[in-house]
Amino acid sequence: MTAAPVTVGAADMAGPLPMTRVIDVLGEMFVDLAAGRTTSPARTVVEHGDQRVLLVSPAVWEKRGVGSVKVTTLTPDNPGRGLPLIHGIVALTDLETGRITALLDGAELTAVRTGAVAALATRWCTPEDADDLAVIGAGVQARALIRAVSAVRPIRTVRIHSRTRARAEELADWVRATAARSVHVTVHDTAEEAVAGAPIICTATSTDDATPVIEAGWVAAGAHVNVIGGTHPDAVELDPALLAEAVTVVEDRTAALDGAGEVRAALAGGLIGAEDLYELGRLVNGEIAVAGRTSVLRTVGMAIEDTAAAVALFERHRAARREADVREADGSSADTAPTREGVPDGHA
Repeated sequence: MTAAPVTVGAADMAGPLPMTRVIDVLGEMFVDLAAGRTTSPARTVVEHGDQRVLLVSPAVWEKRGVGSVKVTTLTPDNPGRGLPLIHGIVALTDLETGRITALLDGAELTAVRTGAVAALATRWCTPEDADDLAVIGAGVQARALIRAVSAVRPIRTVRIHSRTRARAEELADWVRATAARSVHVTVHDTAEEAVAGAPIICTATSTDDATPVIEAGWVAAGAHVNVIGGTHPDAVELDPALLAEAVTVVEDRTAALDGAGEVRAALAGGLIGAEDLYELGRLVNGEIAVAGRTSVLRTVGMAIEDTAAAVALFERHRAARREADVREADGSSADTAPTREGVPDGHA
């Protein structure tokens, strides 16, 4: 009889160990992607109603012998109903047997892997002692970004700005409550105030506008900016003018040309050429060095990222289950403290 798929829920993805594992495995995958050893098919997008979307994202990672299919829904009205913007599920498969090995919470996996991609770029684009983070946006993805960046850098200061002050204050309270170390958290009335002088900046808004949330002149020289949000291919969070002077990192050049608003605007304005886009895998394998320059990661999200994150989380979940079984057999489970969810201590 075929074993039932393991269920990996949001609680199984919490804490520093799963996040760090996802960051590391994504690094391995991006090197393969840049080298042409794996691909990421375009997702199928079905629009229905007013900006409501159903997405189906399949991919396989041959070296790891796994594939995945993610089914996701985006419903812009949901936050007003007290529901998440994103719902979804990811099915992880064993390519050799075809067996579905795990079912993972798609919304949480999306948040985790998107944060992990930003953390991977942050690892390679910032000094190891960078400890000051500015976040624009206060939703689920903002929390995942704080968790992820804190896994690779010893964050001690978090500045927050959101169009809704109450949500920014709520995020600030969450950081204070979950941080494993003392973290100074401030809420700012403007994005300009929040990012001034910050060495690490993350944007995670739901803007659908071509007007930048962050102007180029607000970003300190040598800072690194992770651009995550925007609801369609022409939405802009960061002033495209910054791309003309920054090292611009993308997950995949073709995907960025198709779906990254800042990239599309910078190309249309003659600020950059396609050759000025550096793929993340080439950063990870050492082909590109930022060396203190201002840098920008512009993500669009790719199906192969879901595959890599899913296998990382499944392997971590399976290892944790085995460790728990061993402790139970040894009668030592009561001596082991649970993992604390939140901003992890230290950096990998």
